[in-house]
Amino acid sequence: MILLVFFAGACMLPLARAQEQGPINLPQSATKPTSEPQPRPAAGAPAQSASAGAAAQKTSLGPPPGPIDEIIQKFAAQEAKFKIERDNFTYTQTFTIQTLDSGGRPDGEYTMTSDIVFTPSGKRFEQVTYAPVPTLERISLSQQDLDDLEHVQPFVLTTTELPKYDIKYVDHVPLDELTAYVFDVAPKTIEKNQRYFQGRIWVEDKDFEIVKTDGKAVPDIRKKGQENVFPRFETFRENIEGRYWFPTYTRSNDVLHFSNGDVPIHMVVRYENYKRYGVTVKIGQPTKAAPEDDKK
Repeated sequence: MILLVFFAGACMLPLARAQEQGPINLPQSATKPTSEPQPRPAAGAPAQSASAGAAAQKTSLGPPPGPIDEIIQKFAAQEAKFKIERDNFTYTQTFTIQTLDSGGRPDGEYTMTSDIVFTPSGKRFEQVTYAPVPTLERISLSQQDLDDLEHVQPFVLTTTELPKYDIKYVDHVPLDELTAYVFDVAPKTIEKNQRYFQGRIWVEDKDFEIVKTDGKAVPDIRKKGQENVFPRFETFRENIEGRYWFPTYTRSNDVLHFSNGDVPIHMVVRYENYKRYGVTVKIGQPTKAAPEDDKK
């Protein structure tokens, strides 16, 4: 996800906790995008800590009604449809990462707001609208960080991606106002220059789509005096247009472990203002109108 490059000469201070006030509640802006109806609730961020949340979810709903492999194939097929749908939406993405001092206070920040939009010809691109000068001193962002921001944090597990992962069924549990199948996901092999998700996913048991992920991008990269270390994160999705579950909020409160010391970080990504661009727009294949003579 967010991959971080450590400057070897910096001095790191260990931190017992990333935030004195505890984990963040999912903000109102993340749970209710303004441009689309919200017919079903989001898989919102828990109010308690991760360990307390895990304890609260020990109540199992019992085994699934069908074979596990069938459930996996269903949600992978639905994820493939979701991916195509999301590629037809514009939205605003705000990304902020902070390093924290020994008291849990920010001592450096990188933030960027961008609009994901289309050209008149239907080509999708990212337009940066706000990017103040970064104040990070103990870490810097690499290209892998930015790639993970686009591809790993809003993790999508489609049918074509299934062969890359080992997927293990864990349970069938309540999740806020939803009920979901829980799976552990890990890459089968790590190929050079490829990025993967490793962690846990929650699949809503009616729409068969991922509604929450908890894990990290792998692998960490340590070579030639540089250490690219990635934090653990949670991503939450919300139902858009009553059909598909889109990512709306990612958060991380973690400590990055480098050879010269630890760096606590706090990260938030918000995906807001989803708007459909056009039902005929497909990425890389803009629809071309037929000549008038062909319509006769």
